[in-house]
Amino acid sequence: MNEAKLLGPKEIVEEFLRIIMIPDPEGARAFTSPELRIRFTGGRAMRDPSECSAFNAGRYAWVKKRFEQTDLVAGATDDEAIVYNIGTLYGEWPDGTPFEGNRYVDRYVVKQGKIVQMDVWNDSAERMLVRAGLATL
Repeated sequence: MNEAKLLGPKEIVEEFLRIIMIPDPEGARAFTSPELRIRFTGGRAMRDPSECSAFNAGRYAWVKKRFEQTDLVAGATDDEAIVYNIGTLYGEWPDGTPFEGNRYVDRYVVKQGKIVQMDVWNDSAERMLVRAGLATL
C-alpha cells in the first residue's frame, strides 16, 4: 500500500514538505497526484515537485521550513481536505548570507490521499528588495 494512503491530510502535507526540503523531489512525488497544480509566490505555475526544487535552487543556496502549525480546514472529508502549513523559512541566500524568520503560508488541497493543488506565499521577494536597497522593512 502507498505510504501516503496510510497518513491523514495534515501528515501527508508535512511529510511532503519534509521530503521536498531535503531536497528530494522524486520522493516528494509519492505524495502528489499526476494532476498536481502548483502556484508559487508571484503566480509562478508549476506541475511537478522537481520544478519547486529547481526554483528554490535558483533563489537560495539552501532553504528549509520551520513549521509553526499545520491546520486542517473545517469540513474536511476522507475524500477531500484543505490544509494550511504556516511557519518561517531559514537558510542562505546565493551569496552565502544566512537568513531566518522569513514567513510563509502554504495551502494544499488533498484528494483521496494525494496533493492535487499547492499554493505558496512567502516574504522572500520583500527581503530581496531590502537586500538590493530598493525597500526597507
